[in-house]
Amino acid sequence: MITRWSPLREMSAMQRLMDRMFEDWRPFVNEENGGSTSAHALALDVHEDDHNYTITTELPGVSPDHVQVRHEGDYLIIEGEIPDEATEHKDKKVLIKERRYGHYARRLRLPQDINFDAAEANYQDGVLTLTLPKSPATQPKLIPIKTGHK
Repeated sequence: MITRWSPLREMSAMQRLMDRMFEDWRPFVNEENGGSTSAHALALDVHEDDHNYTITTELPGVSPDHVQVRHEGDYLIIEGEIPDEATEHKDKKVLIKERRYGHYARRLRLPQDINFDAAEANYQDGVLTLTLPKSPATQPKLIPIKTGHK
């Protein structure tokens, strides 16, 4: 049997190999669904500078009382819940329902250099911003240069 060569299939196979190769290298990896996002996974922006990691996600319509952020071992877990209004208005007929409801979550593997005692979470206008300071031992330090002889 002869199999027709498909460059797209070959590129897809190479992409999967590269993804597997870099999986352990990337510190902020979504552990659900092999690193991809699902319908109820939170989309994140993750930034790094010399002193902090900053994680931002949108949770529109979620009350701050229904948002939970926790650290478990090597993981950061962000969860939110949007109650389905249809259960509150059973006497109304639904014509269009495009908004998402239910439980939203994201679990990320974290780098080991985070100082969780100084971590901050800010929730404003449906946007959650986490500031995760790097531990002092991992922050860049300047070594002074001496001139002259001992």
